[in-house]
Amino acid sequence: MNKKYKKLALSLILDTIGLIPFIDLVWAPLSGYLMTKMYKGTKGKIAGLISFLEEIIPFTDVIPTFTIMWFYTYVLKQKEVETIIKF
Repeated sequence: MNKKYKKLALSLILDTIGLIPFIDLVWAPLSGYLMTKMYKGTKGKIAGLISFLEEIIPFTDVIPTFTIMWFYTYVLKQKEVETIIKF
């Protein structure tokens, strides 16, 4: 399994952890930190902030932030690069 799919598996696990009730005060800052470590640069910092807010705001835990970020990084951005190369 290559690095890309290992990161997807980890994203699914981390999103599942975020669904556990009553751990939000501990999980919110940890999820933000983990997001910044998984995705470097500005996009990682923005995703980390979004992940923190999503976990700390009640009833938004169902949003799979880590998986969405993986999809953005490895699917949407990849298509953008392929489109640019064609021109």
